[in-house]
Parts: sequence; structure tokens; C-alpha cells
Amino acid sequence: MEEAAAPSEASTRRSKRVRNPQFNVVDDDELARGSEPSDQSPARPDREDSFGDFEEVRPKAKGGRAVGETSGKGITEQSLIEIIKGNRKAITQAVKYWVEHYEKDPKGAIADLLATFFEACGVKYNMRGDLLDEADVDDIVLKLVNCAKNGQVEDYQSSKRKDFNNFKDNLVYFWDNLVSECQNGQLFDEVLFEKCMDYVIAISCTPPRLYRQVASLVGLQLVTSFIMVAKVLGGQRETTQRQLNAEIKRRVDGPRVESLGKRLSSTHEKITKIEAMMRKIFLGLFVHRYRDIDPNIRMSCIQSLGVWILSYPSLFLQDLYLKYLGWTLNDKNAAVRKACVIALQNLYELDDNVPSLALFTERFSTRMIELADDVDISVAVSAVGLVKQLLKHKLLIDDDLGPLYDLLVDEPPEIRRAIGELVYDHLIAQKYSTTPAGSKGNDNDSLVTLGRMLQILREFSTDPILSAYVIDDVWEFMVAMKDWKCIISMLMDENPSIELSENDATNLIRLLCASIKKAVGEKIVPSTDSRKRSYTKAQKEVIENSRRSITVAMMKNYPQLLQKYIADKAKVPPLVEIIMHMNLELYCLKRQEQSFSTVLQLMKEAFFKHGDKEALRSCLKSMNFCCLESKGEVQDFALNKFKEIEDEVITKLKTALREVAEGEDEYLLLVNLKRLYEIQLLKFVPVDSLFEEFVATLAGFQNSNDEVVSFLLLNMYLHIAWCLHAIVCGESVSEASLSSLLSKRTILFNQLGLFLPDSSRGEGFMKVGIQLASRVCTICAEAWCLFRKSNFSATKLEILGFCPDESTLKQFWELCEHQLSISDNNEEEGEYVEETNRDVAMIAAAKLVASDTVPKVYLCPEIISHFVMHGSNVAEIIKQLIMVIRQKEEDVSVLFLEALKRAYQRHMVLRLNENEEPAKKSFLDCKALAIRLSGTYMGAARNKHRTDILKIVKDGIEYAFLDMPKQLSFLEGVVLHFVSKLPTNDVLDILTHVQGRTANINTDEDPSSWRPYFSFVDILLEKYAKNEGFAVSRVNEKDGVSVRRRGRPRKRPKLRGKRLFGQNSSSEEEEAISSSDQEAPNEQDLQENDDEDSPLIHAIRSSSKLRTLKV
Repeated sequence: MEEAAAPSEASTRRSKRVRNPQFNVVDDDELARGSEPSDQSPARPDREDSFGDFEEVRPKAKGGRAVGETSGKGITEQSLIEIIKGNRKAITQAVKYWVEHYEKDPKGAIADLLATFFEACGVKYNMRGDLLDEADVDDIVLKLVNCAKNGQVEDYQSSKRKDFNNFKDNLVYFWDNLVSECQNGQLFDEVLFEKCMDYVIAISCTPPRLYRQVASLVGLQLVTSFIMVAKVLGGQRETTQRQLNAEIKRRVDGPRVESLGKRLSSTHEKITKIEAMMRKIFLGLFVHRYRDIDPNIRMSCIQSLGVWILSYPSLFLQDLYLKYLGWTLNDKNAAVRKACVIALQNLYELDDNVPSLALFTERFSTRMIELADDVDISVAVSAVGLVKQLLKHKLLIDDDLGPLYDLLVDEPPEIRRAIGELVYDHLIAQKYSTTPAGSKGNDNDSLVTLGRMLQILREFSTDPILSAYVIDDVWEFMVAMKDWKCIISMLMDENPSIELSENDATNLIRLLCASIKKAVGEKIVPSTDSRKRSYTKAQKEVIENSRRSITVAMMKNYPQLLQKYIADKAKVPPLVEIIMHMNLELYCLKRQEQSFSTVLQLMKEAFFKHGDKEALRSCLKSMNFCCLESKGEVQDFALNKFKEIEDEVITKLKTALREVAEGEDEYLLLVNLKRLYEIQLLKFVPVDSLFEEFVATLAGFQNSNDEVVSFLLLNMYLHIAWCLHAIVCGESVSEASLSSLLSKRTILFNQLGLFLPDSSRGEGFMKVGIQLASRVCTICAEAWCLFRKSNFSATKLEILGFCPDESTLKQFWELCEHQLSISDNNEEEGEYVEETNRDVAMIAAAKLVASDTVPKVYLCPEIISHFVMHGSNVAEIIKQLIMVIRQKEEDVSVLFLEALKRAYQRHMVLRLNENEEPAKKSFLDCKALAIRLSGTYMGAARNKHRTDILKIVKDGIEYAFLDMPKQLSFLEGVVLHFVSKLPTNDVLDILTHVQGRTANINTDEDPSSWRPYFSFVDILLEKYAKNEGFAVSRVNEKDGVSVRRRGRPRKRPKLRGKRLFGQNSSSEEEEAISSSDQEAPNEQDLQENDDEDSPLIHAIRSSSKLRTLKV
């Protein structure tokens, strides 16, 4: 195949849209009087080059005469295009009339048919039948292109009129009927369809997209229709061949044998001709349009090729044609890639096709597997289905599937579900092996499939979350996961043929709990959709039936399971939580109250046997569920058991506190403090008698474990919060309860104050551990928010309002800053540590500002000054805080400027201390902060907040000259980035103002100190000069003077597609990626979409800062 030229650069430009109110019918004579033909003739080998100088006027959707106006006409009175537009039922009869016309007047009929085709493309062009043989295809096509240039086209395809909704389908139906009607004669006269194919191929390679769309649609349908005819002829040839062979076996020569031989030869000749016609369209149209700039055309080509290969494999099922599917797997458009994958799926479905696909599979199987991780979810899901078919035919080995198994924990649930189905079919059910399992669904099959599932879960035994993902992915397809009796028998070791290891037992309990949750409609993996799911009546019935069957299966065996695994802290949490998904009413209906009481007693034992967070929390959640959801006698059991737990915890705490006071180990105290903390998260516990003992223990915290101190403070805070809740929700408030609450609050705040740094006392941070400091930050913020004055103002409880004084707030922020300065390598780990210390500290501080608990004047600028210093998580917290402040319609410009000053002051301190490297980094942080804050004034916000920006700039200049020349670097590092957001007039005023401040100052005495000032002025001058030049250019344009375009010329990258078929591939086998289909590059630098008016030197400096800061 010849090398096809790639589309020129100019061909990728977007078409200009020009209104064309009038439309004229154009014939040969009128076009002959038009413009001379271009040198770029649309000759077939170079058609794609003709796109270069073409400016397409986008056609208007057809809005002329309604079909209803012609509906009263007979079929013979309507033109073919009128019938195609809206009268599908008449197409078959119209085709027959046209064939009759063709038999009487071939040239005239062909001229009418071509005119219909041209009008379907959007241009009315009448051809004279007597000049049909003399007309040159390329000349006529070039005239049609000129019509498109002049806007003389109408778009029937994209019309929104209802009567044109089926235009495409009708057009395809028309050509299919035409081929079918002509299959017994006119199809093979080498005149009619040869002429039609010449024009279809020629127009398919023209610049107007509408032309290419219609021509491609017609050309692809012609091949599809030819295939239908070829298949009929192929059947006739086989029948004739059998008859001829039978006659030859009889060894009878005569007229019948001669007749059959002629018929066989004629049929074979027709098939040869029609296959030649298919190849002509394929080489002339498909090999150009499968890489068209329009993704819809590319998708149509691939869909058609898939149909051709599937329906006519004798011609198309070979590497010569298959390779186009392989190359299109790399198309930049997701819809095209998906069409290609679906076409391949249809091919691999037929076992007879697989041998012919062997070489193709070898070359492109890697790409097929890669598509399972495609950026488009629908493509990825389809690709997983394709991989399943490859596995079915044993065209892949297990080592090739490694990357797919990683997608079991991918974010999109659609991909995880598809991979889960693949894992179940291939690894668990082993449907593609010679001995598939799980086909009958009996107990033995459940044991086998569950055993294989446990083998997979062994890979994730150390991470329960990953195990939950795998279970969630496979659950829908694995019936054995709902076989509760089989799972319970395996856990109870009732089957001697199966021995579970400790890890297998843990994984099986996790599987049982997760499967039960899925059966009752709960999620077992995190989801971005936090909305509560709603169920139909039928779904609710299914869930209730599942809950009932689970309860029946677990009721008698649940106590034995708890008793067996009660000592294993990894197994207890999921096992205990099962009761929350059972129907507790059945315990009463089936007279199983004793079993329920046993379960509660075992939960209590598990609660006091373990001290880790998960076991404690699971036991209490399950116990609380039993208290709330059970009824009658069983509810009394649950309430009494919960009260026993509370009393026992308080008793154990008192004993532990006495032991610690006597100098014994703190372990029992810590464990029981955790138990009390978990209980207080659920309900109020009367611990007034313990409160003073907690305070006494805190008095000697220097000798206590930081974790013990943390839980003492947490329990004190929770007790105070419950006391406040009782007062707020109570019908009446006693002075005693109010006085007690205030006293406890004062004690808590005093205790928290002991852990805040106080430079006046000469105390540093070494006395407080990292985890304890985080707890103090959190408790301070939560307690201050709980008692903030706005909650109680103008109420009877106004006395409860509280706001920390300025010195306490500064101590709090000093502690937060210390937490922010701790590197990730020094982070402490623990079961109650859910976030990094930086996040905890910043969330605590931001909450105080967002809730108006403290004045913004001090804390808010301090927080914002750390915007770019501590990673993306902290930056996102501060970003959300700024959004909250703006939503309250508060002036953030003052806060921004104060934040910039704080950041700059930190830089100056380091600079004065001659810490060169830290000072350099702090200045870069200051610049980055200015860029980030100035970037919040985007688009229309510049005009809306112009006064705010101007205020920041003017006050920033005042601050820079406050201590000149020491603070002049504030101009270059901070103010400059806000100046770029102002209009030219304001820049001129600022420039004059800044220059006027140095009129009587000798700047030559210390040139290095004044360098930032001169740099600032030079950049403003350059910006002003550029804008002035732009103003002049606008005047010159009005005067008709040709002026060169402003700014830097935009690059138009011309990328070449990857060669995927070795060195022998031609241009027809290689996709040229057109620049017009490439998304515009994201031109965000450190200044975040700074305006195009910024000078080139400014852009270079910005890119330099980008590389330095690695933002």
C-alpha cells in the first residue's frame, strides 16, 4: 500500500462559522463560471493534503420545507432525497422505480442517483446524464468543495427537526436496498456501482467534515451490503459445486453438467468482482478514514471492519485487515478504543476464528491487557471481557495477568467488578480449565471454591481493607459465599478433610462477616457516594429474607464460634459484628433467649479480654445494637449486660488509679481508660467520682505515659461534653449542675494550659510527646468550639460562653506550629492515630477560625501563611478555610496581606541570623504563597475584587518601604504577583507612586540592597510598555494598518503515532495524531493562569521558579 500523507497542519484548524442565509441550487454551468480550480486537486493519492488551505463554513441544519408538504405526493412524484429524508416505508418501492428508470435511461438514472448522494452530503448539484462519461470525478468533487467553502451546504445529519431524526438510518437503508435490488444484474455491469464508488471514495477524502461523514457512511454500508450479496452467491456456489460433483460421480456427460459448470463459473466470477469492489472501497476509503480527524468517522470505520471480518471471514479474517484493529487499540478517543475492543470480542467469541487470530493475538495481547487499566472506565470494563475470552481460548498465560489482579483494589467499582468476575471464572470456578468446579452448587463444590478463595485471600491476610476489596469484587459471582452453613461448618472444624490455619480461619471469618454485610445491603468498602441507598419493595424483601436466613443459620452456632475464637483479637471484631445484621426477633419467636443471653455474656468477656481499639469498639457497637433493636425479654438482657460493663469498668478504673498512685504499672489504667473512652463515645457514663482522681493523676504527669495522659484528658473532655448535653437538652437547669459544669470546665482548661508552651516560664516542647501534643491541640479546639460564645449568646446559659485570651491563643498556635514542623519520618504510630500530626494541628486551628470561636485577626493570617509549606493535605485544609471565609462575605485581602507579612517576617528572622539556606528556602516559600494567594483572583474575580487587589498592592508597598532598603525584597517576592492582576491604568499609577518614593534618595550607596526595587520597577515598565504597544496596535487595526499578532506564537505540536507493526508499516498503517484533536495544554505555572499580558522575561522567571519549587 502506498504511503498516505498525514493531514497538514492547517487542516487541523477549527472551521469558521459564517451565517449563510440564502441557498442556491448549483449546476455545472454555474460552477464553471465560478472560481478557477485550485492546484490542490483532490486526486486520490493526495486527498488528505487538500485539507491545507480549506476554510470550511459550518453548514446550517436544514430548516426548509417540511416533509409534510410532500407527504401528499405519490412516490413517483417525490425525489429520492425527499423520500430518504422522511419516508422510510417508501424507500423499497422507490428503489424499484429507480432500477426501472436505470434500465430505460442508465446515464440519466445515474445522474439522479449521484445528485441524491450530493444532496445527502449537503450540496445541491445537478449533473447532466449525457455529459456523465465526459465529466471528470476530481473536477466535480473540487467544485463541491468550493461550494462548502462558500457556505452553500446544508446539514441534514445534525438537524434537530423530528422529521430528520432518522436521516442517517434512511440513507443507509436506501443504499442497502439498492445493492439488494441490483444483485441479479446491474451490480455487475461495471458501470453503475463503479461510477458510484468513484464519487464516494473521492468525496470521502475531501476537507469538509460533513462530506467525509456522509461519504464514509455510504461507502462503509456499500461494503456491508456487498458482503450480504457475496454470502448469498457463496451459498449458491457451494450448492452448484455439490450438484456438479454429484453429476461427475455419475459419469454422465451432458447438457446438465455443462449448465452446472457455466453456472459455477458465472457465480465465481460474480464473487470475484464483488470482492474486488470491496477491496476498492477498503483501499480508497477505509485506509484513509480509519485515522480521520473526526472520532465518529474513525469509530464507524472500526465498527464496520469488525462486522466485515465477522460476517465474511474468507476475505477479511487475515492479518492484512486485522492489523487495523490492533493499531486502533491505541486511538486517543475512548469511544473508538471501545468500538475496537467490542469488535475483537465478537471475533473471539467464535471458536472457528481463533486459529486465524493467533499471530494477531501474539502481537497485540499486551495492549489488550493494558486496556484493562484504561483511563476510560467503559473501555477498561470491555477490555477485561476481552481478556476473559483470550483466557477461554488459552491464548494467555497466568503470568500475563499480574497487572490485572492489582485492579482488584482500583477505585472505580465497575472495573473492580469486571476484574472480580475474571478472577472468579479463571481462578476460583476455573471455568476455562478441563475440570471446572462449582457447576452443581452442592456442599462439596462450596468447599472447593471457598478453599480457592482462601488461597487468594492469603495474599492479603495482613491487610483487612484489601481483603474486603477482593471479597466485594467476587461476592456477586460466588454463590458459595452465601452458603452460611458450609462456612460455619468449616470454622467449627466439622469437616475432617479441611484443616484451617490461623490465617485461613481469620480470612474465613472476615469473609463471613463481609458476605453477611453484602447480603443485607451494606457496603464493605469505602465509596465516594455517601448517600443512603434506597431500596424497592422487592429489594427490601430480599434483604429481609437474607437477614432471616443468616439468623437461622447462626442462631445455634454463634455461641460456639464466639467461645472458640474469643481469645484471638484479630477474629473477635468481625465475629462480634455479625449480630448487628441478624433479625433479633427470631430469638424470641424460636425460644432461643438462652442462646442470646450466652452471646451477650461472651461479648462482655471479649470486651474485658482485649484492650485494642477494634475489639473494644466492635463489642460495644454490637452490645448497643442489641439494646436498641431487640424487644421484650432479650432487650432487658442487653440493657443489664451493658450496665454491668459500665460498672465493672468504673470499678477497674478506681483500682488501677490507686495502684498507679502507689507506684505500680500503668498498663491496667491505660486499658481501662480506653474502655471508658469507647463507652463515652456512645453514651453518658456517671464518672463524677473519678473526675477528681483523673486530675490528681494528671498532677504528676511527668512520671506518666503520654498515652495515659491523652486518655485522661479525652475522658475528662467527653464527660464535660455529656454534662453540657444534659443541661442544654434538659427541661430545667439547676444552679448546682451549672456550677459543677463550670468548675469541671475550668479544671480541664487549666490542665490543658499546662501542656501549652510558655516562653515566659522558659518551657519548651521536650516535655510533651508528639502524640500527646496532637491530642492537646485537638481537645483545646473541640472544647473551645463547644463553649464558644455564639452558642450561648442571648440565652439563659450565656455564662457558659468562652473565648481564650490572646496569650493562650498564641501558646496554642505555637504548639500547632511545632507539630507542623515535625517531619513525616518522626511521626508516631498508634491504633488511635488516624491522621498525621500536621493534619491534626491544622484542622484544629482552622476549625477555631471557621466556627468563629476565636477572632480571625491573629490566628487566621498565621494559618494562611503556612499555605504552601507542608504538602498537599495541609494546603487543601487551608484552601477550604479560605472558601469558608469568603462565603461569609468577609474581606480576605487584609488577611492575605497579614499572612504574607508573617511569612516574610519568618524569612527576615532567618536572614538576620545568617542562616543562608533556610533563609533562601523561606523566601521561595514566601513567593510561592504570594503566587498561590494572587491566583485566587481569577477571571471575572479580578474586576470584582479590583479594590481588594489594589489595597493589597498599596499596603504591601507601604510595608516594603517601612524599613528600606531591608524590606524591599517584599516588592519582588510578594507585591509583584498581585500587580499582574491589575489593569494597565492601575499599573501606571503604582509605577509612578513607587518611583516617586525614591525621588530624593541616593540608591547608589547600597546597590545590592536596592536591587529588588529596580527589578520590581523594570518589570512594571516592561508590562506597561507592552500594554501601551497593545493599545497602539488596536488603533492601527482600526486604521486598516496590518499589525502583527501580540504575544508569543502558539505552538502546534505535530505528533506521530507509535509504530506498532514493525518497520514495514506504511503511512496507511500509522496514525498521525492531529494537533486539532489534542487538548490544549494546561498553561498553569506558579502564577496559576497568569494573564497573557505578562512579559516574556516574566514567563521565563516563572518557569525558573517552577523548577526550583517543584510545584
